[in-house]
Amino acid sequence: MSGSRTGRPPVQRTVKRPPPPRASRDNPVLRLHTRARRAWDRPLTAYYLIMGGSLLIIVLGLVMVYSASQITALQMSLPGSYFFRKQLLAAAIGGVLLFAASRMPVKLHRALAYPILAGAVFLMALVQVPGIGVAVNGNQNWIAVGGSFQLQPSEFGKLALVLWGADLLARKQDKKLLAQWKHMLVPLVPVAFMLLGLIMLGGDMGTAIILSAILFGLLWLAGAPTRLFVGVLSVAALLGAILIRTSPNRMARLACIGATDPGPNDSCWQAVHGIYALASGGLFGSGLGASVEKWGQLPEAHTDFIFAVTGEELGLAGTLSVLALFAALGYAGIRVAGRTEDPFVRYAAGGVTTWITAQAVINMGAVLGLLPIAGVPLPLFSYGGSALLPTMFAIGLLIAFARDEPAARSALAMRQPRFGRKRAGGAMLERGPRRWNTMRRRASARTSGER
Repeated sequence: MSGSRTGRPPVQRTVKRPPPPRASRDNPVLRLHTRARRAWDRPLTAYYLIMGGSLLIIVLGLVMVYSASQITALQMSLPGSYFFRKQLLAAAIGGVLLFAASRMPVKLHRALAYPILAGAVFLMALVQVPGIGVAVNGNQNWIAVGGSFQLQPSEFGKLALVLWGADLLARKQDKKLLAQWKHMLVPLVPVAFMLLGLIMLGGDMGTAIILSAILFGLLWLAGAPTRLFVGVLSVAALLGAILIRTSPNRMARLACIGATDPGPNDSCWQAVHGIYALASGGLFGSGLGASVEKWGQLPEAHTDFIFAVTGEELGLAGTLSVLALFAALGYAGIRVAGRTEDPFVRYAAGGVTTWITAQAVINMGAVLGLLPIAGVPLPLFSYGGSALLPTMFAIGLLIAFARDEPAARSALAMRQPRFGRKRAGGAMLERGPRRWNTMRRRASARTSGER
């Protein structure tokens, strides 16, 4: 028996085997999924999604408004850029509102709830005064501001219901009153029904549907029991059915769902030509500005049916891009509402997300022939300053709420300032130490004999 020189038996050394390769390293799909999850879980993801997604929608909307409104402006003996310039002015004013709302503290947002509600109710009642209210396409929901500018107060009613409803529910939650159904419904539902009544006096059922969606979103976020939620929904559905049944115009719109032929008296002309525009776009569209349907065939090409012109000029790729931007915006809003501990922020973020998402779904569904034409614009995208201004203010709310998350606040505080650096002797001196300079300073402090 052979042994070592010392007479001891040889030591049996275990052979180290290499660790098995991880599945995520071998599978590119899993590796991409892991990276995507890490990106989604970052503190500032919602902040960047809301800001970037909304700005991209606004910019693309300005481009499409310019393209879709040129023929309509020329037919009205106006300059081709007439509607674009008005939309650009509204976007500039809305940008100021967005920035102001994104920098306001939550307490100021709550303080503005009652003044905005009172102002919206006053303007919505003013619409019904003869000589002040203006009827457009059969709906009297406008006020002539001056010149060619008109204001639709019902658009500001959406923002008023979100802010006031969120403040009301937050105060009742702090007092632990939401467990009682009467405190959950009163006065939220009566005030919402008052706004709906003022809107329906002008005949604008599309805006009333959006307002109802906001109300149901607030009740769902407040934890309304199923019976109560179904009861309110049943009453609203019954009233909606009665309003549709008693209006031949609304019944005709309901009959145009899925239509492929204009029908007798061209009652489904707009719905069918919207489908024609989408169908002729193909995968990548006919090119920006090359739409055929906007030459008088498609009514409201730059407002309610701008999504159809987008599909014709930019194709399936363009429409899916718009859809993805709205989906990202909706996801970010849900994330902000779900991660906050402030009840007002939860209700307000959820209400804004419900508002924008429901309006986008109703508009796109009408263009695709899946829903009746409700006459609501595509948020942040369609032409119309009255719709753009309160929506951009609501986006500013979401940005403020996303910045106010504890993790996002810490991430923003850890950012190094890009400006305000001082130069001394050709060297850059920072206001604060950088992490990657720590090891270098430690290495320079050692003596030559240290290891």
